[in-house]
Amino acid sequence: MLLLITDVHCQYHLIDEQVAVAERETGRPVTQVVVLGDFGLFAHTLQDYFRRQGRRFARPVSFLEGNHEEFGAFADLVDQYRDCFTHLPRASVHCLAGVRILALGGAAYMDAMTTPMGCEIRPQDIEACLAHPAGSVDVILSHDCPRGIGVTNAPGFGHYGAPGFPRGREIAAHLRPRHWVFGHHHRWFERDQEGVSYWGLAESWKGFALVTEGQDLRVVKNLVNPPAGVWTRLWRWLRSLGRG
Repeated sequence: MLLLITDVHCQYHLIDEQVAVAERETGRPVTQVVVLGDFGLFAHTLQDYFRRQGRRFARPVSFLEGNHEEFGAFADLVDQYRDCFTHLPRASVHCLAGVRILALGGAAYMDAMTTPMGCEIRPQDIEACLAHPAGSVDVILSHDCPRGIGVTNAPGFGHYGAPGFPRGREIAAHLRPRHWVFGHHHRWFERDQEGVSYWGLAESWKGFALVTEGQDLRVVKNLVNPPAGVWTRLWRWLRSLGRG
């Protein structure tokens, strides 16, 4: 069983907490976790959690990049912590827990603060996704959503234009996945369009999704309060602006 969670924002302990909820509710083991971006790839928090405290995840964890990671040291950090988690590069295909997935990290450009250099989805990323054979994946996982599927702007963000990245629906039409799951927008979303079920997940402390080998997808809304701290205060402020 594959557990999908997003926007962890350095609150790594929430992954294991939500895994425990999933296994208790289903009576089945989670065999793999994928974080759909904004995992929190920052040197100081990784060092504290995985090296100083010696923590490890209860289940294998992979992640794709969001728009809030330390992109200046991204490759080095992925290498340094390869014993703790795995990065899924853009446009890469993997079989996880019996599910064929396409990973597409990054986000559409908004501004320099919310879309730092290194996170923007580029035309070559789209072309790399389209290079995979039609029907070769069951589920597409991304941080941002495809443009034009019905995700609306948060209040105050209308001047950025339509949410999501362009040509996503072209990828969906070519690969024909059963599901497309994303994060980034910090809210739940569900819509069937052109043969694909699109699912938006809220932040990690609000719940997760489960996918079985039969490609059945279930959303579990489970509120876990992250501990008060600098990151919590930061993301509360960002959420007050409408979207992190």
